[in-house]
Amino acid sequence: MNKARHGARTVLVIGGGAAGNAVTLLLRRAGVEVHLVEAKDDWNATAGSGITLQGNALRVLRELGVWDQVEASGYGFGSVGITAPDGTVLHVQDDIRSGGDDLPATVGMQRPQLQRILIEAVRASGASVRLGVTAEILDQDADGVSVRFSDGSEGRYDLVIAADGLGSATRAALGITVKPEPTGMAIWRIAAPRPAGVTRTDLAYGGPAYIAGYCPTSDSTLYAYVVEANRDRASIPPESYAEEMRRLASAYGGFWPEITEHVTDPALVNYTWFDRMLVEGSWHRGRVVLIGDAAHCCPPTLAQGAALSLEDAWVLAQGAALSLEDAWVLAQFLTGSDTWDDALLQAYYERRITRVRPVVEASVQIGQWQLDGIRDADVPGLMGRTMTMLRELP
Repeated sequence: MNKARHGARTVLVIGGGAAGNAVTLLLRRAGVEVHLVEAKDDWNATAGSGITLQGNALRVLRELGVWDQVEASGYGFGSVGITAPDGTVLHVQDDIRSGGDDLPATVGMQRPQLQRILIEAVRASGASVRLGVTAEILDQDADGVSVRFSDGSEGRYDLVIAADGLGSATRAALGITVKPEPTGMAIWRIAAPRPAGVTRTDLAYGGPAYIAGYCPTSDSTLYAYVVEANRDRASIPPESYAEEMRRLASAYGGFWPEITEHVTDPALVNYTWFDRMLVEGSWHRGRVVLIGDAAHCCPPTLAQGAALSLEDAWVLAQGAALSLEDAWVLAQFLTGSDTWDDALLQAYYERRITRVRPVVEASVQIGQWQLDGIRDADVPGLMGRTMTMLRELP
């Protein structure tokens, strides 16, 4: 697949989430023609109430050219607090500015707002976007991939990037049999008004849940979450979601009573199991390559103990950060080479797997230690090693 100019190449991106949007922006900047298809009719109908963005994620967002909008829309802060269930603050620790001294350590923001910012940038980039459309790989050879779309049209592409999420239909169609597996934990989440005193992430250990936490997402909003052992979804009807989250959250003091007052509408409460997944060996088959949650899922497990507050916040944020990094690194490989071949895509995988695997494994291990009630596990050592690796450029 040798082409003299990047502009002569055409790439199909399947999936319009953070990873798909990010790689689209980076390839468009290099002059690559990009077609993006998203299965949802409403591109902005994203799940989740809030997102915590650490420095390594902010670094990629700055590279995408959207940092100013993110900074204006989110809430930047630089520390994490550990509290007792009654709200007593036990420890506060400063975060490391992992994206560099010119970026905040952490930014919390509403997840739909981040999606809106990325959507606007993708549209402004000149990428072709079709919503409510899925893609099926028909066949491929050494020069490209033939694709049929759900609207009846077909296309031919130099490369297909599958960014269609944890349940990726493209991954399955390629014959990759790895699937998400539950870790045994689940999380209740909601967006709510921000009490004036909430200026950082606080994490409460103990009580009826493994952890209860919140993160400011703007001058007026936050998202709150409670982590517990997963339960049979069929035993929790959606109309009871607010009641269930309120029951768990009512055991916590400090700012929690004020937050819990707003946990009333079950439609605004999100209940999700934590999953783990890591595709090993390669993330491509021919000219189709996986990125983001289609290739790996990092459960946002949280370590225990006041001294581990920094590590807690870091692991919680790594799912989004790793997906954005995938897009950044893949775009570097593609725009830096005149030959898009198996060796290039395998090199992309080799570079990413050394960063992704330790985070996924550490997150799963920490969660298992919590589930097993092990109090003397070497969490500091495990997270220290993982964080040392993550501070480096991807």
